[in-house]
Amino acid sequence: MATRAAGPAESASFLYAMPNIRLFIAFRVLFNARFYYPVFTVLFLDYGLSLEQFAVLNTVWAATIVLAEVPSGALADLLGRRVLLIATSLLMIAEMALIAFVPLGNPRLVFWAFLGNRVLSGLAEAMASGADEALAYDTLVAHGKAAVWPKVLEMQMRAQSVGYIFAMTAGALVYDPEAVNRVIGWLVPGVSVTLQDTMRYPLYLTLLFGLLALAATWRMREPEGVAGQAGPRAATTTLRAGIRLIFQAGKWILATPMVLAVILFATVFDHTLRMLATLTSEYYRLIGLPEASFGLLGSAAAVLGLFVPRLARIMAERLPPGGNALALGCLSLASLSLLPLFIPYFGALPMMLVFTGLTLTSYFTSHYLNALTDSAQRATVLSFKGLVFNAAYGCIGLIYAGVIQVLRHDRTGLHPDWAPNLIADQAFKEAMFFFPLYLIAGLALVALCCLPRLRRGRSRTGRG
Repeated sequence: MATRAAGPAESASFLYAMPNIRLFIAFRVLFNARFYYPVFTVLFLDYGLSLEQFAVLNTVWAATIVLAEVPSGALADLLGRRVLLIATSLLMIAEMALIAFVPLGNPRLVFWAFLGNRVLSGLAEAMASGADEALAYDTLVAHGKAAVWPKVLEMQMRAQSVGYIFAMTAGALVYDPEAVNRVIGWLVPGVSVTLQDTMRYPLYLTLLFGLLALAATWRMREPEGVAGQAGPRAATTTLRAGIRLIFQAGKWILATPMVLAVILFATVFDHTLRMLATLTSEYYRLIGLPEASFGLLGSAAAVLGLFVPRLARIMAERLPPGGNALALGCLSLASLSLLPLFIPYFGALPMMLVFTGLTLTSYFTSHYLNALTDSAQRATVLSFKGLVFNAAYGCIGLIYAGVIQVLRHDRTGLHPDWAPNLIADQAFKEAMFFFPLYLIAGLALVALCCLPRLRRGRSRTGRG
């Protein structure tokens, strides 16, 4: 599906002149620029949690999103997207405050604090998913500018990449007590901090961004004459309408081959690449990179995000969806085939391709789904997409944990004299060989499911 390029009247300055577009971009930056991302796994461990607890907590996070995704999208279509986004910002503040201020020394209390954090974080992700895009897209519709949505997506992703660069660099720096103490030594000689102090600093900064996100969503306004204008109504009526809207949207997705294909193909790419993205710190360690470089590499991935959205827009405008899916498949398979080689130092390059693939997947999915869906059910359909994405991510996490456990058990039997950390490293390396095969199998399964229906639909309508 081709979209015409933005003309002079649809320049960046023109789009920024719409308050909702500015605030949508600001919200995406503030909500997603998490300062603790470069030290995500290490943060949990430094708080006293185990790797097993870390896996359980992330499964809880994914399950929460799956359960809340579609109901929150239906509520956004019924009660208004602004309401959901304000609630999202409040949840972000609560989730960060919970772990930023939890006292140490009681492992049970720390675990429950992180469990609450994962639940609140999952709810926030579910409420934001679809609602912010729907509000921004309908703002363009209200101004007769829906055709420039690809330009807005490009602007948003580039701004979000700038936020990532800042958050990744600053988060890694403030987490390191040596770096912080050097700065403090210049400013206040004789004063120093420890890791127990600095490991909270990325959380404090993210909490500040949560407060700024609340300010941004509070200033948003619902576009006139589009979805999300239902207003207050009786709780039972709202519940019935929400359930009806969920079933209508689900039925429409299943009956619309192009929409179903976009969601399923994107799901295969997203959850496979996202699983690898969560393993970056361990992968970087095994290719010989120092921990101090992890934040810089996260920033490098964000720098790519300044350029990839423009490439994605050009591809979306000039290539058909099938061509973009093929290009994305080739890029993803190339990166997944190189990662198991664990090339010292230069092995970071295929991981950059993983992040590039994630950005392209996000752009294409948003571009095609918003163009294919009408306003009345846009947030609900986008929430279905988020539900499928996160359900798949939760499943691959469980599969990966099972593969690691089997490999670890086998290697322990073959090499009983190896240290546990050496066994774990070897299991991690061998598990990487499964990802290319997994991606090929997933794409083949979706192709068998979707391509015959797409061909039948094309033959009936005479269109590609």
